[in-house]
Amino acid sequence: MSNSTTVDWSDLPPELLQTVATNLQTLSDYIRFRAVCKNWRGAASVTRRHLPREFPWLMLPLSRPFNRRGFFNPLTSNLHRLTLPEASNSRRRAGSSFGWLILIDESPSIFLINPLTRDKFTLPPLSSFPNVTNFDFYSIGREYTLRSPENNLYYCSLREMRDSFIKKVILSHNPNTEPDFSAFAILSRHENLAYCKNGHDSWQIVNEARSYGEDAIYFRGAFYAVDKFGSIAICDVVNGDLPIVKFINTGQQISGDMQYLVDTMGDLLLVSRYLDFEIDMERYFEVCKTVKFRVYKFEWNSQKWEGIDSLDDKVLFLGGNSSFSVAASDYKGCKGNRIYFTDDYSGANYDSIAGDYDVGVYNLADGSIESFPCYPRNSHWPIWITPSLC
Repeated sequence: MSNSTTVDWSDLPPELLQTVATNLQTLSDYIRFRAVCKNWRGAASVTRRHLPREFPWLMLPLSRPFNRRGFFNPLTSNLHRLTLPEASNSRRRAGSSFGWLILIDESPSIFLINPLTRDKFTLPPLSSFPNVTNFDFYSIGREYTLRSPENNLYYCSLREMRDSFIKKVILSHNPNTEPDFSAFAILSRHENLAYCKNGHDSWQIVNEARSYGEDAIYFRGAFYAVDKFGSIAICDVVNGDLPIVKFINTGQQISGDMQYLVDTMGDLLLVSRYLDFEIDMERYFEVCKTVKFRVYKFEWNSQKWEGIDSLDDKVLFLGGNSSFSVAASDYKGCKGNRIYFTDDYSGANYDSIAGDYDVGVYNLADGSIESFPCYPRNSHWPIWITPSLC
């Protein structure tokens, strides 16, 4: 009989593990490699500069076991499951930027997390906003006292603040590569804008720019916010202690139900989303569905939005995330002139709207919409994320 030898794979020589790690070809394989054990993880640098850029993933609702999240790659149809107990149902996703999720808790903490590395950064809590005059954890159902712009007091519960106070949070930079990053928040109720800098204890309201709460992005060294009709507020909150706000009043009446700003390789785009309302007779509620998009490019000379018919090689990603674009030519099998979108209007802010399957790809050439087969129809708030280990 031959003697069998048991191999302890965790004790492989570091130089051999490093050779294997540097020859991995996909981010998925790299993540699996680092997950084997401590020694394997230590042999694989998180910078992974040799790996090709991964196509954006769609983070899906919780799956069993309930501390795991599904991440769907619509280009390859691969579904990745990652352990991420921090993104439990008790926390709301309030955006994603540079591969980081922004999560809001009832506690009332706000923090950033990288789903792949689980690195974290803490932002000032909900109770630190200037319009929050009091926070009392023991006043059940009335934990927050707030003051409106009209100087009226009102109350919110822990859940109401978590779900309805902030619409979206956008980051200026990747926190790992730029520690002096800023966060910019669109507030839901009064369409205020607010910001904070990493390491600060509280948020500050941008008082000059009310009603510019449709969407915002970080562009050319400042946060650009847009109102319902396409006018722009440029908020420089990065340089200096006080915000510097400038406005571009285009004098236009851009139509559409929702507006998004996108930086496409240096061009500023405005994307108008059109929704259709139907009645679901089986479940007796109103359903919203996206029916089309229109795209405009900002012309700096005329200070106007000009409609465009094609995105050429560009692909846009819209929703609860910080809107962004990629070049289709960077990804094998990807087609340009497409808009990938998610449902970012249903949920706590819109109790009568149940657009729980409004997720897909819009073809700007012919107006067709392709849905994603893996997206659960009974769940809200999927979100785009750019997977990154740094």
